[in-house]
Amino acid sequence: MQSLSIILMCIVAAVMYGVGHDQITARVCVEYFTVGHPPVFDTDDPTLLGIGWGIIATWWVGLLLGIPLALVSRAGSRPKRSVGSLIRPIAWLLVVMAVCSLVAGLMGWLLARNGAVFLVEPLASELPADRHVPFLADLWAHSASAPSRLNLRVEPLQFGSCFVDGELPIDGSLLLVDTG
Repeated sequence: MQSLSIILMCIVAAVMYGVGHDQITARVCVEYFTVGHPPVFDTDDPTLLGIGWGIIATWWVGLLLGIPLALVSRAGSRPKRSVGSLIRPIAWLLVVMAVCSLVAGLMGWLLARNGAVFLVEPLASELPADRHVPFLADLWAHSASAPSRLNLRVEPLQFGSCFVDGELPIDGSLLLVDTG
């Protein structure tokens, strides 16, 4: 029963983080979800998009974290870890993820505002020019959050020092980084 509780706790923690993260990024740039993601939800409401995408993008990450965590916490001859003993480490993981996401989002905002990173066609034409900087800030925030939780969906697309996580269905060739 403890193993299932550990897995469930990881799923709930991941979903709570994802929904919270997406509530913030949907308010920074709702187009990140309406233009930059497939049309899964027929809405442009940032609250609903944040809830929907927060769940879709994270429940399975919690499962992928929870299964091995339950195994190493409960198997073998070492003292068994309870769900309660894992709350603090999971909370710290979420704090680290949030800090990484915030720092990256701010870096993306500053770099985009100064023209060091920018959107190219066809995505650039799909967004009003005044939405490019917030879109890139969201992109960087999401890109940092994914590797910080070490999930397996990250597929780095190299272009300069920037990468995109697999959550966003955008071809890496749509973004340019001025490395000069």
